[in-house]
Amino acid sequence: MRYDAHGALVGTELPGIPLVNRGKVRDVYDLGDALLFVATDRLSAFDVVLPTGIPRKGVVLTRISRFWFDYFKDVRNHFITDDVTTRPELAPYAKDLAGRSMIVRKVRIFPVECIVRGYLVGSGWKDYQKTGRVSGITLRAGYKQASKLDEPLFTPSTKAAAGEHDEAIDFDGVCGLIGKDKASKIRDLALDIYTRARDYARTKGIIIADTKFEFGEADGEIILADEVLTPDSSRFWLADLYREGTSPASLDKQFVRDYLETLDWDKTAPGPELPADVAEKTAQKYFDACRMLAGCEP
Repeated sequence: MRYDAHGALVGTELPGIPLVNRGKVRDVYDLGDALLFVATDRLSAFDVVLPTGIPRKGVVLTRISRFWFDYFKDVRNHFITDDVTTRPELAPYAKDLAGRSMIVRKVRIFPVECIVRGYLVGSGWKDYQKTGRVSGITLRAGYKQASKLDEPLFTPSTKAAAGEHDEAIDFDGVCGLIGKDKASKIRDLALDIYTRARDYARTKGIIIADTKFEFGEADGEIILADEVLTPDSSRFWLADLYREGTSPASLDKQFVRDYLETLDWDKTAPGPELPADVAEKTAQKYFDACRMLAGCEP
C-alpha cells in the first residue's frame, strides 16, 4: 500500500490477487467469483490524477455509495458486502482495505456514462450560452447559471479510455452502442434514481445539481454499478447558500478545480501537488457531504 505525505492512500498492491483495472480512483481486483473495488484517496481533476490524495476520501465514497445502494433497494445493483473479512485471501490487507472496499458482483459494464442534469451548470451552461441546447436538447430561453431545469435531462457521454476525454452523445448514440431497449431502460432508471435522490438530499440541506451513473448487465438483468451519487460523481451544493445566477458553494471536488484554475497549469499530466490546506479543506467537504446525507460520524 502506498500513502502520501498527508496520510492519503494513493496506491494499492495485493500480491497474489489479480488486478483488473487501476482507474482514476478505484483499484479493481479479481476474486474469482466476484470483484473487489478499492476506493483509494486519489483525486482526479480535468481527467488528470493528481499526485496529492485527499485523506479518507475513499472511505467517504464507499460509505455514501453503500448508503444509496441501501436506499434504492428496488434497483438491482452490484453490491455484495463491504466486509472484507468474509474473504480469507484478503486477511493480510484487511486493515488497509477496511471501510474503503466493496466486494461486488461481476457485471458487463455498458460503454456509456449516464449523466443526469437537474441544474444548468458546468459544460451544460456553456453549451446553453452558445447554442441554446445541451447535448442536442433544445431548452427554453431565460435560464441563468445554476438555474434549476424544468425537468432533469439525460445527457450521456462515451466512456473514454485512460488518458482520453469522454465525448457527449445523444440518446440515438446510446441506442447505437447498446440497442434501443437497453438504452431506454438505463435512461429511465438514471432519471428516476436522480429525481428520488435529489428530493431526499434536499431534505438534508443538499442540492444534487447533476450526477453520473454506470449500468451494466448480468444474467440478462440491468445492474446499477460502480459508485453512486458521491461527491466524485456528482455536484453537491449547500442548499442554504444556493443562489441562481452564481456558482454555488459546493461539497465536492469543485473546490479543487477552482484552486487549479488559479495556477499556470495546462490541465495535462502530470498534475500539480496540492497544498496541505487545500487537501484538508477538500477532505472536510467530502466528510460534510457524507455526514449530511448518510449520517456519517468521524
